[in-house]
Amino acid sequence: MGTFTNPILPGFNPDPSVIRVDKDYFCVTSTFEYFPGAPIYHSKDLIKWELIGHALTRKSQLDIKTPEPGGGVWATTIRYHDGHYYIITNSFDRYRPQTDDRVWPRGFYVKTANIWDDTTWSDPIYFDQVGFDHDLFWDNDGLVYLSSTYRKVDRSPESKLKDFGIHISTLDIETGALTSTPKLVRESPSGVAEGSHLFKRNGYYYLFTAEGGTESGHCEYVARSKDSPFGPWEQAPHNPLWRNTTDDDVQNTGHCDLVEDTHGQWWALCLGVRPRKEGDHWRTSVFGRESLLLPVRWEENWPIFNEGKPVTLQMSGPNTYELNEDKRWRDDFTSDKLSLGWYRKNTPVRQDFSLKARPGHLTLHGGPYTLSMPTAPTLFLRKQKHWPTVWETQLDFQPKIPRVEAGTVVWWNYTCFASIGVRSHQDAGQNKRVVRFTPPTNTGKLVEQDVSEKSEIKFIIDCTATNYRFGFQEVGALDGGRWTWLGDVDTQVLTRSPEIGQPFTGMMLGLYSFGELQPTLTPAHFAYAEFR
Repeated sequence: MGTFTNPILPGFNPDPSVIRVDKDYFCVTSTFEYFPGAPIYHSKDLIKWELIGHALTRKSQLDIKTPEPGGGVWATTIRYHDGHYYIITNSFDRYRPQTDDRVWPRGFYVKTANIWDDTTWSDPIYFDQVGFDHDLFWDNDGLVYLSSTYRKVDRSPESKLKDFGIHISTLDIETGALTSTPKLVRESPSGVAEGSHLFKRNGYYYLFTAEGGTESGHCEYVARSKDSPFGPWEQAPHNPLWRNTTDDDVQNTGHCDLVEDTHGQWWALCLGVRPRKEGDHWRTSVFGRESLLLPVRWEENWPIFNEGKPVTLQMSGPNTYELNEDKRWRDDFTSDKLSLGWYRKNTPVRQDFSLKARPGHLTLHGGPYTLSMPTAPTLFLRKQKHWPTVWETQLDFQPKIPRVEAGTVVWWNYTCFASIGVRSHQDAGQNKRVVRFTPPTNTGKLVEQDVSEKSEIKFIIDCTATNYRFGFQEVGALDGGRWTWLGDVDTQVLTRSPEIGQPFTGMMLGLYSFGELQPTLTPAHFAYAEFR
């Protein structure tokens, strides 16, 4: 028996789904409004994971335009059948829960025989079944079952609940066409049953569901049936399988997927958040929903998750160990391809960057959309996984006109971010460069400081448990490399909820260049980006 540390996939990595193929484990997580979609992680032991690619890398697969925060790709599922890997998901184009206004998307899958090559994933095969949290299950008789969540059709007009339930149908896997009418098989007293996964073991069908919503009431249920994925279903006597409360260091746990390891031990991956305790209150986690691991055993053909105890940051289990992870990361932009782990907000419509224009640099050609617009700006983001950490980059940007900017940003979503960048403004007829700090909307004033005409600028963001501090220095300046600090923002401010949509993601830091309804024309050259 060893010990290990949760989360096993830190940072913005919600809704984990996992499989084992021979001795290899693969996990996918949700990406929502970010592109490329469906990140794929690989592991040999469920503890150490490496990002190996993405399933949704082309506009023909995923065309995210202007969704609200929390729209886009929800709850990917990964499955393996008959030599092919399948990733099953959906993409919300419209998501406005505050006014109960959402358009249920069609689900779809993409598949490949070579999970190591992003280019081999197929274009989507769309289902006739709408909803989110889609799952595929192949039965022994060849029938394929599709499950998803959407609002039940027959509901009381007086209902105060969301009435989101699990619906199951059979389908033609080649075309996506349903071969049976979707059947409602699970609705929850909480009004939300989602995150369904179907399994078969020892002659029983198992239906795992996440219930109570993805906030503090989140928990995991299981039911079993001897007859069929359509039921009848028997609920486990020990439901919910465990419960983390607002008294625990890990909260909002649920949305599980299961896997059996090479030693016959079963495990579950689930999502959870890790807020920071401050007296009688909790500080919202900047990491969003992350992926955690917990042991599972079987008793009388029922799964027992972590002996029914809450999921914790320090866990124990067979054949586990403490991972000594290097939290430092750096990209010197020396490859001819953008390294894995950079994300765009929405699907870009044109090539607006280069790794060849100035070798050893990421060159951005800023488009006409600012960071506060719901479409796709020239913006490249990476997930924050730890604190404390320091984010640093170096920029060469020589703007000739006002209303263009390039720099670095702490990004929650397009309604809430803070940035520091280089701009130009006119002073007595002269074009002058300034560094501008921009706090989140309606939280403070812009701060500007003049800089020399041609110098490159280093930017630094000091990321602590409670705030982000923004600074810069001019490369080659006579002050000996002293940092000038222009502002700071409390994490509670940067994790505020949008007026429309939901903050289902986590904090990201990134590089940008934009014009205010005009292209920048002047390239922005970034020499490196790093967490240290």
